[in-house]
Amino acid sequence: MGLSDQVRLGALTRWVTPELVEEAISAHGRRDKRPGALPAQTMVYFVLGLALFHQDSYDDVAENLVGAIPGMGDAIPNRSSFTRARQRLGPQVLETVFRKVAGPLAPAGLAGSFFRGMRLAAVDGFYLDAPESAENRAAFGGQVAPDGSPLAFPQVRVVTLTEVGTHAVLDARVGGLVDSEQDLAAPLAADTDGMLVIMDRGFVGVNVWQEFTKAGAHVLIRAKTNNARTPLEHLPDGTYLAKISQWAGKRQVRTVTVRVIEYQVDSGEAIRLLTDLLDPEQAPADELAALYHERWEAELSNRQIKTFQRGPQQVLRSAQPGLVHQEVWAHLAVHHCLSRMIVDIAGQHRIDPDRISFVKVLKAVRRSVIQQAASTPRRLTKFLVTLASKLRKLDIGPRRDREADRLVKRFKLKYADPPKGWTRQPTRRTQPKTITLLPRLV
Repeated sequence: MGLSDQVRLGALTRWVTPELVEEAISAHGRRDKRPGALPAQTMVYFVLGLALFHQDSYDDVAENLVGAIPGMGDAIPNRSSFTRARQRLGPQVLETVFRKVAGPLAPAGLAGSFFRGMRLAAVDGFYLDAPESAENRAAFGGQVAPDGSPLAFPQVRVVTLTEVGTHAVLDARVGGLVDSEQDLAAPLAADTDGMLVIMDRGFVGVNVWQEFTKAGAHVLIRAKTNNARTPLEHLPDGTYLAKISQWAGKRQVRTVTVRVIEYQVDSGEAIRLLTDLLDPEQAPADELAALYHERWEAELSNRQIKTFQRGPQQVLRSAQPGLVHQEVWAHLAVHHCLSRMIVDIAGQHRIDPDRISFVKVLKAVRRSVIQQAASTPRRLTKFLVTLASKLRKLDIGPRRDREADRLVKRFKLKYADPPKGWTRQPTRRTQPKTITLLPRLV
């Protein structure tokens, strides 16, 4: 048996099948015909292995994938061979693998997944640190001091569309600090027909709004301080209609009508939401105000990727932008497969997927790879049945209130001096206890 026939990622191959990988490779013409070269299919699974075992070296990942095959340990290529094979593979194949695997997971009726017949999704972004190199800094950008010297690693910006009820990433765009969140978010609208998409204030803009609404989605976005302040029409429930505009210099080029909902949480700051759901009877203001907090689920999904799966404060492996993109798509594909596994386990036990520990499932899959427990369909089935039977260990109980201090923990490269006057600014996100609408009446 060849290396490409043996390298598999345990339970993940239930969805990332050899047939799917072959389709992705063929679509981009990446089949390597050089004698002795690492096969493209092998490299797809190897890159997924790099994401699954992010903190391990190339050699360790290769050992994890093929260590159970007699005599294969002596045949593991060196790091440079893997790097050259990754370069030949490119990022597009892994992106295609992710898109073939990704899709909505929440079954009808799953709590927290639907609102009045609309599937709930959320758009959010996060950053990943890339290794310091001239190519990465030019492609992605990074924080710099007033004199232009680097203060932090080059940063990759990832914007995701996440299914609220399952934490599954449905779509994503990968850019850098040089790219705006709104520019990366707009293309995510393509497959959102019938969804209600929740976003924070960083995504307020006419372009994003129109892209999602034209695609058949509805939107619920938190407003910035200066958005939609002037009522055009007061509605019976105390909400009002207003407009948000896109400007080119001093010229107003596009406007959209929005419904504005103002409320307070636990007598705190006033929060203002914008939505295209203009009918108060079809979308009551108090229900939308309570629903906005579900956007936090997208942040929890992103945390699973950047903190648990990648590892806290870990830097990506790749010193070249193309390989960075390849690595990020691999992380997204692995995360979606883990989310599918969690939804399956929760469905078998008829509990909320939130109760299944992502970390424990991640560790179990890693063990299955090392032990080659899923090298045959029979063993794969046995592994999944065994994992599902361990509910006592996987179940972390009903969801708890989401609250945490947010601190900038990875601000700069080691030993670099912070900018003058820079201080940490913690913010808090808490579960709403009491929502009080702030109606504006004539």
